[in-house]
Amino acid sequence: MMPMMNANSLIRPAVVALAAGLLLSACISAPPSAPKVVDSTTPAQRLAAVDAIAGVDDTELSVQPLRDAQVDDLRETAIAKRKAGDLAGAAEALNQALLLVDNDPGILQERAEIALLQGDWSRAESLAKMAVDLGSRTGPLCRRHWATIEQSRLARAEKENAVSAHAQIEGCTVPGIKRY
Repeated sequence: MMPMMNANSLIRPAVVALAAGLLLSACISAPPSAPKVVDSTTPAQRLAAVDAIAGVDDTELSVQPLRDAQVDDLRETAIAKRKAGDLAGAAEALNQALLLVDNDPGILQERAEIALLQGDWSRAESLAKMAVDLGSRTGPLCRRHWATIEQSRLARAEKENAVSAHAQIEGCTVPGIKRY
């Protein structure tokens, strides 16, 4: 005689087969995602982009502050150390200058550029923002601030924020007074 099959004995193998199928499907790997684009721009290339955007135009207004002799000496030291490849020494000289005049947008920008060369993107941006807030809203210095902010954001893959910084650069150019 044939044993009688009940509903439980038919459902149980189906459930086991379904569970096994689900487990096997979980083992199948997902298709590879698109490769992530890595930005290979060097800090020196980022600073070169800042220099290119800042360019001085003889037809525009550019205001330069009077500086203390001790501050000028520290700035010159920073330039010499930077040229010699001593970025830490350059940063320290500018830090000392900032202790003497913490509200000088030019020195803040120079320090931001050293931070950019050091790959310290957040510090470069925050120093450039401080310089903008202190009043450098026109001329080559203003463009340097915003270009530094843009490059810092690009380095951190913040493309949308970099575009907004780039848009600010155009507002930095103010024509000079035409004299006849």
